[in-house]
Amino acid sequence: MIVRRLLATVPILIGAAVFTFFLTRVLPGDAASFLASGQATPAEVAQLRQSLGLDRPLPEQLLHYLAQLARGDWGRSFTTGQAVTADLLQRLPASLELTFFAFGLALATGIPLGVAAATRPGSWIDHLCRAIGTAGSCAPTFVVGLLLIYAFYFLLGWAAEPIGRIDALVAPPPTRSGFLLVDALLAGDGAAWRSALSHLLLPGLSMALFSVAPLARITRSAMLAVLASDFMRSARALGLPRRRVLFGYALRNALLPVLTTLGMVFSYMLGANVVVEKLFAWPGIGSYALDALMASDPAPVQGFVLLVATLFALVNLLVDLAGAAADPRLSAAR
Repeated sequence: MIVRRLLATVPILIGAAVFTFFLTRVLPGDAASFLASGQATPAEVAQLRQSLGLDRPLPEQLLHYLAQLARGDWGRSFTTGQAVTADLLQRLPASLELTFFAFGLALATGIPLGVAAATRPGSWIDHLCRAIGTAGSCAPTFVVGLLLIYAFYFLLGWAAEPIGRIDALVAPPPTRSGFLLVDALLAGDGAAWRSALSHLLLPGLSMALFSVAPLARITRSAMLAVLASDFMRSARALGLPRRRVLFGYALRNALLPVLTTLGMVFSYMLGANVVVEKLFAWPGIGSYALDALMASDPAPVQGFVLLVATLFALVNLLVDLAGAAADPRLSAAR
């Protein structure tokens, strides 16, 4: 199953590469004009375009790009002057740390809220779950981020300045994993750890609040369906402890749709962090791609889409494996 799924991702990645290639070519803007100085003549701009290979026909540029990808070359950024892979690997830990932190907040809030709402239908917590599900689905991430900045940084002054991953006056810990919280713990630097955590809170909450809604809603629906099943009524009739019935039987049988939603939520966070990273000046791959898009630099945008598509395929594979572990019938069917 793993080999089949990995092979199935190859055409998906090729399709993503082709789609992004044409998308970056049809968007307004010219990389040669952007890179040329304001005093450059049209002849100099045309010469720069020729040196970049932008004067070739689109099919020829596409074949050249796909050949580069086959060799493991994702291109070079015009704005930074470095290889796209080097830029992405340098910024990826910052994006993953933010995504994991927001995902942990959503997981710790959404699933318990859904379980509590399912076990007390019609109560205040059930109404709260449905209200959060509706509000979370309607409020865009950047609006939530702006409101959090205005409330907790501008008005109350409780949050850290929404710029970067750590205070400018705090020395960052030695880089080992790329995750500032982990590196600060390994270095025993409490000041750096507190500063990194304070900078993570607002962007993490901005991403988590939007993701709590689908998690709570799906968990509530799955738990309600399982709790109304025949085997759950039999378990309660046999006098089994309520905690064992709820967590040992009901929650485990409701895990499959929840696991699928978890994979979708995590994959969404990987792509949705573009706006959050730009809003909080977070030095991740999302802000890197957005800066490249504004500069008409196609290689970083294409590399960002390929990286997110690859991570998306890996997350889906992990969700399938987790689903097979939760329900052995799935692995037997495959």
